[in-house]
Amino acid sequence: MFKRLFVDHPKSVDENYLEHFGVASRFGLTMIWGGLCALVHALVPGWCITTGSDTIQRLNRIMVEQRRAKGRAVAQMQTVDWVI
Repeated sequence: MFKRLFVDHPKSVDENYLEHFGVASRFGLTMIWGGLCALVHALVPGWCITTGSDTIQRLNRIMVEQRRAKGRAVAQMQTVDWVI
């Protein structure tokens, strides 16, 4: 049960628990910020015009690009380890 809750998912994204905690915390706080800006925009349409959508795009770009780059690095290291 412990392994499923605290180890399996971070390992699936090639992170340990503390790394995953940091990444997920930053993502969560950034999403809260984007959500608050979207609420401000709902009240005053002239404020925070693109902040919510910019936040979503930035988080998606970080998640997709970083995971791809990390996956390529891991694949390359496995190949190098195999060759050596």
